[in-house]
Amino acid sequence: MLIIKIVFEKLEIALKSAPSVASRTMADSSPLITEVSDTARWVAAYRAAESARPDALFHDPLADRLAGPRGRAIVGAAPRMMRNGWNLAVRTKLIDDLIAAAVGDGCDRVLNLAAGLDTRPYRLDLSAEFPWIEAELPELVAEKNSLLADEKPRCALTRYAVDLADADARAAFLEEALAGATKALVLTEGLLYYLHEPDVAGLAESLRRPEIGWWVMDVVNSRAMNGMNEHVGELISNAPWHFGPDDPLAYLAERGWQALEVHDQFAAAARLHRLPPSFKPFSDLPRPDPRERVADRLWSAVIRVTH
Repeated sequence: MLIIKIVFEKLEIALKSAPSVASRTMADSSPLITEVSDTARWVAAYRAAESARPDALFHDPLADRLAGPRGRAIVGAAPRMMRNGWNLAVRTKLIDDLIAAAVGDGCDRVLNLAAGLDTRPYRLDLSAEFPWIEAELPELVAEKNSLLADEKPRCALTRYAVDLADADARAAFLEEALAGATKALVLTEGLLYYLHEPDVAGLAESLRRPEIGWWVMDVVNSRAMNGMNEHVGELISNAPWHFGPDDPLAYLAERGWQALEVHDQFAAAARLHRLPPSFKPFSDLPRPDPRERVADRLWSAVIRVTH
């Protein structure tokens, strides 16, 4: 265990030492990320880059349009270790697979909360009648509707303009969006770590409804959260990470959510050949058991939980 701990400390040092364009350019220009919504462009740019690879894990032909110049600029300003988007490409692939499995298991709709610029309704293999519901802030919904006005989704897509941080608005949205559902899947991709803990607790409680069968999300522990805020620094100063419990699975279990599947992102990146070269020497080392304490090392995962 000591060897593993030393290895992950070296990974943190590698992240910290990675130079960033942001450190040289942000002082004399307006921030590239002014709010959390701008990170959706960042993620879209990474999806576009992955889609352009000959060995792409998925194909998202709309991603580059949605990312736009700002999304590509954010990628360029990120620390070097992050610029290939390995973790976000892997996250996207893992969630794609979890959704496909859930649909095969009888999922009768997907609710994508804080959907950002996600394009799964346009690229996943879904029936034309399958209900897919997105919820996002009004400004981003309007932008997305405009950018995708000439595109036809593969499923029955509905977008709601709603502030999910408003508990009453969220409750009203869930009541309407879940009407008639018996086995819905809720997706919160790239959302929880931007929330404060009381907001995560409130969301977890609001989703414990009989219509919801699964909740899919990505989670980070406290060490990964602190590392992101420290090493990415000024680039995300307007959208820092707030939520990263020492033990994410235990936190969720205490609120009535039990893990069904846990996919360590580092291990998945190694399996899918997406680790940066400097990380590859560590890929064969044992990963922490997520059902034991993971607070003493960097840890992030894509998980599927139920209540």
